Amino acid sequence: MGDEISLAISTVIFALRPDPDGGSPTLWIPLVRRIREPFLGRWALPGGPLLADESLSGAAARNLKTTTGLEPRYLEQLYAFGEPDRSPGARVVSIVYWALVHAGEADRVAEGDNVRWFIADEVPDLAFDHSTIVEYALWRLRTKMEHSRIAHALLGDTFTLAQLREVHEAVLRTKLDPANFRRQIEASGSVVATDQVLTGGRHRPPRLYRYNDAVSLVDSSPLDDAASSPSLS
Repeated sequence: MGDEISLAISTVIFALRPDPDGGSPTLWIPLVRRIREPFLGRWALPGGPLLADESLSGAAARNLKTTTGLEPRYLEQLYAFGEPDRSPGARVVSIVYWALVHAGEADRVAEGDNVRWFIADEVPDLAFDHSTIVEYALWRLRTKMEHSRIAHALLGDTFTLAQLREVHEAVLRTKLDPANFRRQIEASGSVVATDQVLTGGRHRPPRLYRYNDAVSLVDSSPLDDAASSPSLS
């Protein structure tokens, strides 16, 4: 292993998609197949090198656009992974981001031999230390879901409270009492009722909600004001 250290960007992308067995929606992530060594043919997180003239978040957005075509509204820095033996024959430090996209955005990913969606809790053995990264990202998402207002990044602009509950249930892997969930969400002030309803069902059409625009998608920090470009973490 040489003395040179390379910097790379990887991203874990979460989306709520239909369950293959017809159950409730499930949390999925897209993976890309490695087309070169090391780990030729293995699945990995989308990513690539950090260019000398771009910011970290800019590199994450560029790599996502190039590999998957996605431009997520929610993109936040997750962690830095840099164990000496994580990449055979080279020292590579990866700055990892995580992104949330709603189902309509997820459908834009062109699946093929080298790009495929996987259930987040059932990914195969990934290249490098990407399996560990996915586990950490899932833990982070589930932790933040319990005390923040990021669930709407997995939804469209408007949604029913039942759809919002499905997001929480899919991420937290537990069933929630509908009445208690409704009371908690309405008391939080994070959603605003619209004058629209969801049509096409067999029962009384449920009201559509939107998120309160005054609530930030991502927790702010003192670094955000100092950054020269919009920072999401």
